[in-house]
Amino acid sequence: MAGVSSRATHRVAVLKGGLSAEREVSLSSGRECAEALRVAGFDVIEIDAGADLPARLADVKPDCVFNALHGRWGEDGCVQGLLEWLRIPYTHSGVMASAIAMDKSRSKDVYRAAGLPVVESVLAAKSEVMARHVLPVPYVVKPNNEGSSVGVYLVTDGANSPPQLADTMPDVVMVETYAPGREMTCSVMGDRALCVTEIVTTGWYDYAAKYNVGGSRHVCPADIPAEITEACRDYALRAHKALGCRGLSRTDFRWDDTRGLAGLVLLETNTQPGMTPTSLSPEQAAAEGLSFADLCAWLVEDASCDR
Repeated sequence: MAGVSSRATHRVAVLKGGLSAEREVSLSSGRECAEALRVAGFDVIEIDAGADLPARLADVKPDCVFNALHGRWGEDGCVQGLLEWLRIPYTHSGVMASAIAMDKSRSKDVYRAAGLPVVESVLAAKSEVMARHVLPVPYVVKPNNEGSSVGVYLVTDGANSPPQLADTMPDVVMVETYAPGREMTCSVMGDRALCVTEIVTTGWYDYAAKYNVGGSRHVCPADIPAEITEACRDYALRAHKALGCRGLSRTDFRWDDTRGLAGLVLLETNTQPGMTPTSLSPEQAAAEGLSFADLCAWLVEDASCDR
């Protein structure tokens, strides 16, 4: 949809909610994006994405879909495949990039092939992880295909026994070496890396720290050496390109400031970053002079199908 001329004549369907563990986050993102797009002059319809989504889209007949879904089904290539089938242009990354980025193990393979720094990780059976330490302590256990720190376990130094995982955890999980240090993140908009944010918390940056009021503080732009800022921006752009992303993505890092550049590692790339005015990617865009409404409008105007 590059080059949209008259926004008022273009109907945008904002997909929100969905079926994943991140449903509530997506509802919030969707509401905020829909309002911003109305401010920008688009004709906007909000759709809570469920099993009737194909019928809803056929009824609404949008010119474009703004994908504000998070987590599985909305972020892993599934809804992207549906929109490709229906030939409706949509925002953010396509089928392949979405699927690979959501699969933490495969995305790390892509990072390694691109020469980007990551920590050691393995996929292991849930039963094995609960029976023994599959990596030296400290390490992190997480689902291989969830976001927003859903289902993350930190096994710290001094742990006498392996973690006892919840019944809701999948049968196969990712175990990765714990990366100490400061939490950094950098968004990419098209072919441009935005500024770097440091996320400051009093403990582990888990789901509550991300979404509860007062759970974390954003320092944007991050007060870090220029060398680390440029490395984050370079790595984020290289990750975006290596995965085949389009539109907006956000790559997360840990930086051990006692080790300089050698202490910077990639954690993961989010192809559907949180999209409220105070979310990380919109904050970074605002720091570079782009309003939330303009960012949402840019995503619509950048929307396309892969094929």
